[in-house]
Formats: sequence, C-alpha cells, structure tokens
Amino acid sequence: MIRKFAMLATTAALFVACGGNVEENAASTMDAAKDSAAQMLNKAQEDAKAAAATVDSTAGAVVDSAKAAVGTTVDAAANAANKAVDKAAEAAKSATK
Repeated sequence: MIRKFAMLATTAALFVACGGNVEENAASTMDAAKDSAAQMLNKAQEDAKAAAATVDSTAGAVVDSAKAAVGTTVDAAANAANKAVDKAAEAAKSATK
C-alpha cells in the first residue's frame, strides 16, 4: 500500500513539476497564433488593395479603349456619310446637265 501511495505521490510530483510550464506554453502558443492571424489578415488586406488598384487601372484602360474605338467608328461613319453625300451631289449635278 505504501508503495502504491509512493508511486502515486511520485507521479503527482512529476505531473506538477512538468506541468508547470503548460500554462506558459499555452499562453505563448496563443500569442503566436494571434500574431500569425494578424499577419495573415494584414497580408489579405494588402492583397485586396492591390487587386482593387489593378481592377481600377484595368477598367480605366478598357474605358479608354472603348472611347477610342467609338471615336474611330464615328469618324469612319462620318467620312463614309460625307463621301456618300458628295457622290449623290455629283450624281445630281450630272443628271441636271
């Protein structure tokens, strides 16, 4: 019986001696996890800002390209209309002569 008690007491003493750092280890692990999560959130925020800037510049380029294409199309249509009017005027002059 004394041996069992001594074994139990020794086990308890080892548990207390070795388990004393558990609380400190848990606290440091939690702090490390908190810091890691904060770093991941900061990185995600920076990535989101960079993506938004890229989308903004890309959208601006698309709008500029569309404006240029519309301008070119309008100019081409105006030139074609002017040529058609000129040909019609020449045809009318030829018919009246």
